[in-house]
Amino acid sequence: MTAPRDRVAIVGAGIGGLAAATTLASAGMAVTVLEKEAAPGGKIRQIAFGNIGIDAGPTVFTMRWIFDEIAAAAGTVLDDLVTLRPATVLARHAWDDTGYLDLFADRDASAEAIRDFAGSREADGYRKFCEQAEQTYRTLERSFIRSNRPSPMTLVALAGVSGIADLWRISPFETLWAFLGRYFRDIRLRQLFGRYATYCGSSPFLAPATLMLIAHVEQTGVWLVEGGMHRLARAFAGLARSKSATILCNTNVAAIEADGDGVIGVRLDSGETIPAGTVIANADISALSSGRFGKAVGRAVPSVPFENRSLSAITVNSIADTGGFPLARHTVFFSGDYEAEFDALFGAGAIPQEPTIYVCAQDRDDTGARPGSGAERIFCLVNAPADGDRCLYGRREREKCESNLYRRLERCGLTLRTDPARTAITTPLEFHRLFPGTGGGLYGRASHGWSASFQRPTARTKIPGLYLAGGSVHPGAGVPMAALSGKMAAEAVLKDCGSMRRSSATATDGGMPTH
Repeated sequence: MTAPRDRVAIVGAGIGGLAAATTLASAGMAVTVLEKEAAPGGKIRQIAFGNIGIDAGPTVFTMRWIFDEIAAAAGTVLDDLVTLRPATVLARHAWDDTGYLDLFADRDASAEAIRDFAGSREADGYRKFCEQAEQTYRTLERSFIRSNRPSPMTLVALAGVSGIADLWRISPFETLWAFLGRYFRDIRLRQLFGRYATYCGSSPFLAPATLMLIAHVEQTGVWLVEGGMHRLARAFAGLARSKSATILCNTNVAAIEADGDGVIGVRLDSGETIPAGTVIANADISALSSGRFGKAVGRAVPSVPFENRSLSAITVNSIADTGGFPLARHTVFFSGDYEAEFDALFGAGAIPQEPTIYVCAQDRDDTGARPGSGAERIFCLVNAPADGDRCLYGRREREKCESNLYRRLERCGLTLRTDPARTAITTPLEFHRLFPGTGGGLYGRASHGWSASFQRPTARTKIPGLYLAGGSVHPGAGVPMAALSGKMAAEAVLKDCGSMRRSSATATDGGMPTH
């Protein structure tokens, strides 16, 4: 028997799945979330050493309005779920051991810091860049980010006649790197703002200039989540449960089952079948297209060719003694040759010899202050190719990557003294195991070329009752975008189920369908 459409199974308890679960459960639907890992969160994960947990995924919280809206739909406010503190220092940036540049939430403070670091011309260029980034965000917020089914044509239609010039000014056909050259002569500043392309696993030399909007997103607010980013996932899991959603961890879905009329449920590894007339796949679309959830739904999404995969990463989580360089909460140590770095990643498919390294000192505030002294929680990340299904990343490769990372940090003045018993390394191989079908790619399809963003699937699929959420679908990668995708998937389900109910009621009355 076909299950009713308001019986919902969500595959994956990443932030997209949790957002969808909260929204649908708040609307009165029967929701079951099935998560193969031991805890909800997906990429918002922790690594624990005893009773000490370290964020091992996303570490930056932005675009809180998305979470405010999800919480409001559930009858609460975000500040009752998590404790947030606004950051004044967005990040610290270094290229060697001679100094550093802080970027601030306040635009004027950043401009003054850039003036001291690189001169008046660069500070003026920064102000103009910020104005363009804000304009780009305003242009794309309604026409793309919030759009359920964006396309070049709908983008133009939503912009209207008066907005055509704005669309042209956001330079969709120019690369981010080339565009930054209009504003910055100092190659270090082009690196700093070009790094925004890596937020969606892409190269600044191939990604479109529209990614400059991230600069505006950060200026509108970066927050520190008390207890770490994993607290956010736990909070929304708790909110979904309070609305009667069921969340089952350590529960692996073997297949999403469908017949000629659409999805009918999910089958677990145990052999148990959970009937559901609606299924939201909060997994990378490559897991679907590769057959990870069965042939019945493999045709629902396009495959992502190897050459179009986004970046993976090598991460090092440790309890470490630090010295030398004054870390802030978020610190980026840039390589000396950015172009060579991305040629290695996307050209040769290799880990750069001299990588850019992101360090999150999780016991510090945004300025670098921390309570007490001694060892602290450190998370390091370097970009890597998404080849976890092709490369074994054995002990020798892992030790070489770790050694290169520490040497690079030492050249910038930072020393890390780590204990192997309290150090965990994650490579593309482990990320591929965590997120099957991806090769360890963490952001879905790379955003290379002006049309790449339009190639991400949206919430609805061609299989009735099957919907998508997560960082590999529209509107894109990252915690807030993945949450928004879950919200969009839930809204599509509610609209479709409401339409079906109206149709059924009209037919009972003997009238014509009205949709």
